Amino acid sequence: MRILQRYILKEHIGPFGISLVMVTFVILLEQVLDILNVIFEKHLPIGMVLEVFGLSLPFILALSIPMSVLMASLNAFGRLSTDNETTAMKACGVDVYSKTAPLFVLAVLLALFMVFFNNRVLPDSNHKLRNMMLKIAYYKPMSAIKPGEFTTIQNYTIYVRENDGNEMRGIVIFDNSAGRFPKSIVAERGTIIQSSSGTSLKAELFNGQMHERDKVEFEKYQLRNFDKFVLNISEVDDQGGFEDSSYRGDRELSSEELGERIESAQKEISKVQDEIATIKQKIKTAHQEDNKADVGKIIRSSQSMLKLKTDHIKDLEEDIRSYKVEIHKKYAISFAIIIFVMIGIPLGMMTKTGGAGVSFTISSIVFLIYYISLVGGESLASKGFVSPFLSMWISNIIFFLIAIFLIYQSRKEKQLFDTRKIFKGISKLFGRKNR
Repeated sequence: MRILQRYILKEHIGPFGISLVMVTFVILLEQVLDILNVIFEKHLPIGMVLEVFGLSLPFILALSIPMSVLMASLNAFGRLSTDNETTAMKACGVDVYSKTAPLFVLAVLLALFMVFFNNRVLPDSNHKLRNMMLKIAYYKPMSAIKPGEFTTIQNYTIYVRENDGNEMRGIVIFDNSAGRFPKSIVAERGTIIQSSSGTSLKAELFNGQMHERDKVEFEKYQLRNFDKFVLNISEVDDQGGFEDSSYRGDRELSSEELGERIESAQKEISKVQDEIATIKQKIKTAHQEDNKADVGKIIRSSQSMLKLKTDHIKDLEEDIRSYKVEIHKKYAISFAIIIFVMIGIPLGMMTKTGGAGVSFTISSIVFLIYYISLVGGESLASKGFVSPFLSMWISNIIFFLIAIFLIYQSRKEKQLFDTRKIFKGISKLFGRKNR
């Protein structure tokens, strides 16, 4: 009997490897199309392009591994069913499902690995990828400045008449950090370069003028001419700039770090609620004042502050929901692997999906439905319509019930549809049309 268990397990290894490569390549191809425009526009070196794809790989694997498990189960049991091997097992009194125990053990181990992967590897790679994309955004900055258009970089708005990639001509720069009256710089020609350390952007301008209004005495106006002027567009401090930012979004955190964020937000909510109680007491006390003008002023000020505090609590509650959704997502997608095995076994036997193409099509449809429900649940949870737990686990619950139903139907020798007959019918249909 152990021979059958090893045989079934062996039938999954090959299809899983092929499926993983194929699915990963398909999703990676989508990533290529997304950043292809950036690659051509910025003329990125091959090393930077490979680094972007390498950092994108963990996110792709988080999706492609569960889908590959489903595809492998469909392919393996579809082939066993097509070749009547499952029929032979049943004729010998062997329960096919009793021989899948090693397969489920492997699925559990893979699910536990994915929990580790989603909590340790994926957040770090997402964080590094975000920093890399930030660096790419400022790589060869002159390529981002289009002639005849206004381009904003940090606190500066830049307009150029001509830009051939090496030099700009007819330059106008507005320094919006100057306050109410922006400082304007006009230059005949110039370039924008990134420093050798990659920590700042500098504009080297030639033959121009600087126009500036006095910040205190607005009627005073300064005009300065220059032959060469170097403008530091972006200086880097210890908090970020072109260096790796230490800030992490919710998809760049492990479950433990997300838990810390939730605890911190809850403490902040308690603090703000105490402040709201104090403001309400202040409003109540104000009504007892004799001076009506002072009462109105205090009440208006307090109500404005009360609204700010209430909005702050709503923002914190929304953050908490997002953090909780991200925690549950890490585990829900991981343990979906076990459910996909439960679905793949009966679905393969009932549809007789022996080919890789058919398995890929069916598994893509199943996984697409699962992923859409997951994204939909995430959206509902962020708006507070459903709990974060239910939003992420409802898909697993529904697919688990479907798996139980399919297993029950397959034990009764039911067949959903015969893929061979379907493809024969399609071939005949196209054959007639060709004739």
